[in-house]
Amino acid sequence: MRTFFVLVGLVMAAQLATAETIRIASFNASLSRSGPGLLLRDLDRGEDPQIDAVVGILQTVRPDILLLNEFDYDGSQLALNRFADILATGESGLRLAHRFSAPVNTGVPSGMDLNGDGSTSGPADSFGYGRFPGQYGMAILARFPIRADDVATFRLLRWAEFPDALQPLDGAAPIPSEPEWQRLRLSSKSHWDVPVEVPGGVLHLLASHPTPPVFDGPEDFNGKRNHDEIAFWRQYIDGTVFPDDTGVPRRAPDAPFVVLGDLNADPVDGDGRHEGILSLLTHPRLQDPAPQSAGAAEAARIQAGANRLHDGPASQDTADWNDTRGPGNLRVDYVLPSVDLTVLDAGVFWPAQGTPGAEWIGTGKRVSSDHRLVWVDVTLP
Repeated sequence: MRTFFVLVGLVMAAQLATAETIRIASFNASLSRSGPGLLLRDLDRGEDPQIDAVVGILQTVRPDILLLNEFDYDGSQLALNRFADILATGESGLRLAHRFSAPVNTGVPSGMDLNGDGSTSGPADSFGYGRFPGQYGMAILARFPIRADDVATFRLLRWAEFPDALQPLDGAAPIPSEPEWQRLRLSSKSHWDVPVEVPGGVLHLLASHPTPPVFDGPEDFNGKRNHDEIAFWRQYIDGTVFPDDTGVPRRAPDAPFVVLGDLNADPVDGDGRHEGILSLLTHPRLQDPAPQSAGAAEAARIQAGANRLHDGPASQDTADWNDTRGPGNLRVDYVLPSVDLTVLDAGVFWPAQGTPGAEWIGTGKRVSSDHRLVWVDVTLP
């Protein structure tokens, strides 16, 4: 009899562990600086109000798994480790002991004159726009172990190798030239498949940060690249095999996964090819929790301008951009769980004016970031 109760207890414990709620967040925190080492400098000084606001947001939302976009990469992870230490301090300290970062294409010289200015050394001539290698990088922090040896990165995948690639053309002429097109990389930063050991199994994070679909000409270079960077995930989860950066063929996992990141694409409003992001939001293997916030709806109403012309729900906006010369506020940041995950709750950290946390957002002037943190609570099957 005693053995029976022990077995029952073990089964119940396993069920409870499997049902543990996991909060997953994506945040373009704008923790990028104009030169290498400057982010670490600002973190060490401890006097940067923007960093303080980002930390305040994260310590309030308290994700278990976090993707940071626009966090400058350094090979030794000095800045990432310092940021994690700061995040863990104080009464509200958030301990995310497991971390992952890797090289990105931003600031990596291509040796090509991609913007036609007669030089091959400008930030626009890099494989991804950047003033130095690692600017606008990505990082993952987690409460759970990351299987670093099983991570797949696709930073080196050439755009021309991507199935059904949208080649930039000005009329019939390729822009850039055909030889340059053959050398270009698809990812403006990178695409990562990062497995995390969570209660109940393994969860794969499919993380990226596509280029904004603007700042180009009639060839629609950035618009097409944004579309194809997003389409990479659609093809990946549909079963297309891609070589990772070590040359090993990789396919999407059978395990639960989440597509997340600043994808720089609104499904309804703004520039860009909406069909790219819509192909994820309507994908049969994904679910869209459609996170919302009171602050986003309030901001669109108060700021007016371009927001008056939008058709998408303002409450789902995640970026606060120029309302007169620019696109206004848009939904561009996502956490999209696979359908085998149970979604319990979701939201965007954008408090309305006069409510706790609004001081980290600001009104009309950026305090933390021009993006808002998006979070989703899930449990594994």
